[in-house]
Amino acid sequence: MSTASFFAFASTRRRMHEGPLGPHVDELIAWLRGQQYTKHSIHCKIQAIADFSRWLARHHYEAAAADGERVERFLEHRERTSKRTTGDRSALRQMTDMLLKKNIVNRSAPSLNERERVEQAFCTHLLQDRGLRPTTPVCYIRHISRFLRGRFGDGPVRLDELAGTDIIEFVRRDTLGRNYSRAQQTLTAMYAFLRYLRLRGLIELDLAACVPKAAQWSLARLPSFLRPSQVNRVLSACERDSPVGRRNYAMLLLLARLGLRAGEVLVLMLDQIDWQHGVLALRGKGGQWTQMPLPQDVGEAIVDYLKHGRPVSSDRHLFVSARAPRRGLRNSSTISELAARTILRARIGCPRSGAHIFRHALATEMLRQGASLSEIGKLLRHRHPDTTRIYAKVDVTALRELAMPWPGGAR
Repeated sequence: MSTASFFAFASTRRRMHEGPLGPHVDELIAWLRGQQYTKHSIHCKIQAIADFSRWLARHHYEAAAADGERVERFLEHRERTSKRTTGDRSALRQMTDMLLKKNIVNRSAPSLNERERVEQAFCTHLLQDRGLRPTTPVCYIRHISRFLRGRFGDGPVRLDELAGTDIIEFVRRDTLGRNYSRAQQTLTAMYAFLRYLRLRGLIELDLAACVPKAAQWSLARLPSFLRPSQVNRVLSACERDSPVGRRNYAMLLLLARLGLRAGEVLVLMLDQIDWQHGVLALRGKGGQWTQMPLPQDVGEAIVDYLKHGRPVSSDRHLFVSARAPRRGLRNSSTISELAARTILRARIGCPRSGAHIFRHALATEMLRQGASLSEIGKLLRHRHPDTTRIYAKVDVTALRELAMPWPGGAR
């Protein structure tokens, strides 16, 4: 694939190959076509790269100089000349990534300030020493970054100056007005970070002991859930005439029939489905693998998506983006937002929406059908029995039999 497919005039094609990046343009076009970018998108990207290549030539730079610093300087130049478009940065990043893989451009670590170096070291600890999945450190760092910015600003990060009052004040301010789950995320991140600082000898006091507990009474809340008829209404509200609709329907069925978490659907790979035995290999929390039976309607929905919805892609994720680049979905919030939109479209009055409500619906219905709490916990892959016990509160019939008579009789 070359510029001849995108530019009619020979003079234009020659201009697209000018400068030090010219010899690499056709290779990038082939990659973009493989990622199923539209012809118009590729046309715009190549024009931006050609402008960058000629800019490099005017400043007497070779292709090896096409690093992040020159990209930023070129984008500033485009801003001043009013030629910059929204896709310029993405196009130039794709070209520089290709040059990095070919070792034409040296990979230089971005210059980090002191706070960012602390965050990066903590992230490395979580990944390498504690073996957490990549999505967990991203969540932790978001809270830790707020704490460090609030305490030290853009100045030196003096970790040895941290005191218990700093921890308590940040937690009080950051969790104000948040529900238990959101507050617990902040507390968990802070506890892990302060334990890490003590382990590395960066602080002397055990400041992790200063992290307060979030007030939460055991089994105080009732889980929000959908009734089976409501689940069916949500599934029926999912549009299945388009490739995106087929993908979304398959994802919602995995949530509804197997009680998968949004993050588990996100990371599903093609190789995790054993079609011969009708089994799905699932990696849950803590990196533990379990095998789950694949219901017929779920399997049929996945097959329909693979045959008529999933775009051609070298990415091994089961569910990939409908737009180029064709790769796995970015994060689990994409699936939660899909669930919330579909519930809204089904016009079901529900106080909470999102991917997890299907998990509650499955557990609640299993309990009504006579399943034990241990069976529900095994299906949902709960690591602690207390996590499953909350579903006993929705079994109103069984609870009625245990209720003591009210003194004076019921009114």
